Amino acid sequence: MPGRVSARASTASHLANKPSSQTLNSRRTTTTSPSAIVIPEEGPSSSLRVRICSTFSDAQKSTASHRKLAVSLRKVQETCCHEPSQRHKQTELEYGEDDFNVEMARCVIRLMTVKKSEGAGDRIVRFLTLFLRRASDQDAAAISGIEVEDTQSFPETPSTRLTSHILSILIPFLGSKEKVVRYRATQLVAHIINSLDSVDDDYYHLIRVGLLKRVRDKEPMIRVQAVLGLGRLAGNEGEEEQADPDSDNEDANSLLQTLLEVLQNDPSADVRRSLLLNLPLTPTTLPFLLERARDVDPAIRRALYSRLLPALGDFRHLSLSMREKLLRWGLRDRDENVRKATGKLFRERWIEDCAGRPKGDDGTETEQAAPPSLNGLLELLERIDVVNSAASNGIAPEAMKEFWLGRPDYRDAISFDDTFWDQLTPESIFIARSFNDFCKEGDHGKFEALGEEKMPEVTKLAFFLQRYTNKLVDSIRNNDALSENEQEEDTVEKEFVVEQLLHIAKALDYTDEIGRRKMFALLRETLAIAELPEDITKLVVDVLRGVCGSEREFCGVVLEAVAEVHDNVMTEEPKVEEDESFHSARSALSSETTPTKSKGNEDNSEINETKAIKEIMINMKCLHIAQCMLENVGEDLQQNVHLVTMLNNLVVPAVRSHEAPIRERGLLCLGLCCLLDKALAEENLTLFLHCFTRGHDALQVSALHVLCDILSTHPDLVTADHVDAARQKSVYKIFSKGLKASHTPEVQSVATTALCKLMLTSIIRDEELLKQLVVLFFDPACKENGAITQALSYFLPVFSHSKRENMKMMAAVAAGVVHTQVNLADELDEEEETVGVNVVGNMLVDWTDPRKLVIPGVASAGWDEAGGKGVMGVDGEIHLTLADSLLERALSHGCSREERKVLLSMSGKIYVSPNASTEKLQAITDLFAEAIDAKVAPDATTRNGLNKVHQALTNALGEAGTVQPSIEEQKVGQATIDGPPIPEQGLDVEATKMDVDDDQATQAQDTLLEELLDDEDEDS
Repeated sequence: MPGRVSARASTASHLANKPSSQTLNSRRTTTTSPSAIVIPEEGPSSSLRVRICSTFSDAQKSTASHRKLAVSLRKVQETCCHEPSQRHKQTELEYGEDDFNVEMARCVIRLMTVKKSEGAGDRIVRFLTLFLRRASDQDAAAISGIEVEDTQSFPETPSTRLTSHILSILIPFLGSKEKVVRYRATQLVAHIINSLDSVDDDYYHLIRVGLLKRVRDKEPMIRVQAVLGLGRLAGNEGEEEQADPDSDNEDANSLLQTLLEVLQNDPSADVRRSLLLNLPLTPTTLPFLLERARDVDPAIRRALYSRLLPALGDFRHLSLSMREKLLRWGLRDRDENVRKATGKLFRERWIEDCAGRPKGDDGTETEQAAPPSLNGLLELLERIDVVNSAASNGIAPEAMKEFWLGRPDYRDAISFDDTFWDQLTPESIFIARSFNDFCKEGDHGKFEALGEEKMPEVTKLAFFLQRYTNKLVDSIRNNDALSENEQEEDTVEKEFVVEQLLHIAKALDYTDEIGRRKMFALLRETLAIAELPEDITKLVVDVLRGVCGSEREFCGVVLEAVAEVHDNVMTEEPKVEEDESFHSARSALSSETTPTKSKGNEDNSEINETKAIKEIMINMKCLHIAQCMLENVGEDLQQNVHLVTMLNNLVVPAVRSHEAPIRERGLLCLGLCCLLDKALAEENLTLFLHCFTRGHDALQVSALHVLCDILSTHPDLVTADHVDAARQKSVYKIFSKGLKASHTPEVQSVATTALCKLMLTSIIRDEELLKQLVVLFFDPACKENGAITQALSYFLPVFSHSKRENMKMMAAVAAGVVHTQVNLADELDEEEETVGVNVVGNMLVDWTDPRKLVIPGVASAGWDEAGGKGVMGVDGEIHLTLADSLLERALSHGCSREERKVLLSMSGKIYVSPNASTEKLQAITDLFAEAIDAKVAPDATTRNGLNKVHQALTNALGEAGTVQPSIEEQKVGQATIDGPPIPEQGLDVEATKMDVDDDQATQAQDTLLEELLDDEDEDS
């Protein structure tokens, strides 16, 4: 029953007009700001207050009874708002609507000071919004049949007046100085506007302005609540804009743009996640929402795949590139939960969009999962463009692996009968290939029996492969005879079908001798087809390697195919040449004029040019087959006569060829041969160095790859004691030149990656190259080259912390790196951004910290993990070496003020340990004393750092004779002692003095150490 319109004064200002004397003495406030919380005067207790307060008291205990309590509170509201003749109890005649609203507001005000950690506050918020939504729905239903005045766009009901009254109380609290008050006010406002269908226009604009201010609040918890409310407002404004596209609603666009900016740039992951789940899904917001798949927070990425994308609707509305990106980003995410959510989305939601859900009796789709549908799966693969996404580094194989793993119904229902193989499409053959790979590799071979049951045997597969290979070759030959406009368009699809069949053949078991012989004969015949694409040729060679028994047999078969390719094409040349010569001679006899002779010469030149191009293509084809073969062999080159023959008759002439494509491919084959023979590699190393020096960009990249592979396979070429110094210097010079090739980013990135690999394996050890790598890492010009940044971000800390020798090398180049960075910072313009020199210094100190040195099995093993195994002490020499080089540079006359400041700051952060020689400690102590006496420190902070380190060195000198010997003086390995591990005697730079108790404790530890060492000597 609708309530009457109150004749009393507006409740929005009911509390605001009360004098301050009505507040409780215990809660009286002295502030006059609008954000102050004014608790109304309690006054005498009443039955209405008791009933409302008891309801709120029960609601804050548990959410289980909220519905029942909301019904009870609604009855109280109806009793207070109805006409006196309609009231149920005559005892409540004195209570009206305003009294009910005042008591509700009293409870809301008390909620404002409840901290976020209190669960009772959140329960009260949920109860209040539940009550307001229920009351609003009931009032709306009651007035639905009553005619509303035309001038009244927002009909007044008791619930709307109560909502307006509560909002009038909350809006001033949005700007409170207390973060708890701002949080509760923003939270309650957000919940109210999310639970109601409509709000008064006056309060709507006030809420919008207040929440927009809270979006910039310094507290993340407040910003979360603000975006929850603004997301609902943006959704309503977006719907209005779609309903009236001609309207120019700048406020709606401004609100949406603000929220999208917050989504992209807010530092809090909770804020971004709240916006991700609450922004409206429109063509404007969708790109911003989908790019959260690359968010730094894994919870946001997981929410996108598990909540937003399933709620988005049919995935086919997304563009093809966006589908592929979402799959690739999700399935290759570093977080396992994101990968699981992506796999679930693909195999449950996207397949249902293609297969269609079962329909009920009324013709509408039900929520039940659709039965396995081969047509739906084919459409799904078509929607992700399986021809391109199944290629090298494509995402389709990974997606189908997740699909077969999570859909056992499709695994059981799929059937590969003869009809399936007779009409292969790119999508259907990829289903068979992915199913075969899953059965072979998935879950440690658990489904291998299922694969053998459903897949055809080797002989039958060979017949299928032969059929589709013949179709492909015919299509290629027909296209060569036709013009570009008349060529067949399905050649790419036929090529894809043959590739997938070869992938299946590569994973088959060839214990069946009949099937093996059939496959061997087919592959041998296929390899001799000159028109075969290179990708298929490589797969044929890979499969042939698995079919052949030994490498010698494999090489012989491949070289026979190479000779056949060369002979079959070359035998066609004389006939073509003879025919063309005959026609030319006939033309010459028919007319002796000069123009006819000139035309004959032109025809001969065209014939010669065509012949030369065809010869180049033949040689390129033969070299490619040889390259694929060399990638599948591993035995010594000199032990295989077929490889020696190929090297002399095919590779060496190609390297000496005047045609650039043949020469470059010949160099690749020569590099692969060098991996099989050390003497050949040593002989041709100079050739690859010359290729890098004189070659173009692509040849330089190939030369760097070959050099890296050769040095990794034969490290003695540059690391042996008897190695030629000139050769070693030439190799180092090549890598140094590659690091400086900033004009060719690809060459620079390949050189950086190759050098990092060689230095991590200790094949190349050169301080100058290490210095170049460190400087390159901080170089602002390389910021755009992601390959260099990624490689060096991993290499530098791993290189420094993996070995003691590497850390010492890093300490030796630190001063030179700082000097280079200071000069670089002076040369750059003010607009160019670069890494601060102090940041560079801090990272160098961290990379040379001996406490972070990884010693597998020694320093990583503590007492609890390794029983009585002692822990080797920290090497005290490394940071002392660093300090020596830093102070020597700082005390020199050529050091600038800025550089000296950084060097001294680094010196004040070193770690001092007595596990060093006394001479070294004394020398560094004297050097610090000299720096302090010379007053080279530019500020008090640097002077304090130097003094702390000097004091730590002095303390270490006093204990150097009673501690463990230096790491350099210990033998390789680790001493095992009986009893607890020896505590480390290192002194941090922060410890500047020791009291009497600490001295006594140190003496007791030293005495215990001497006893343990004496016991160890006696045992030995």
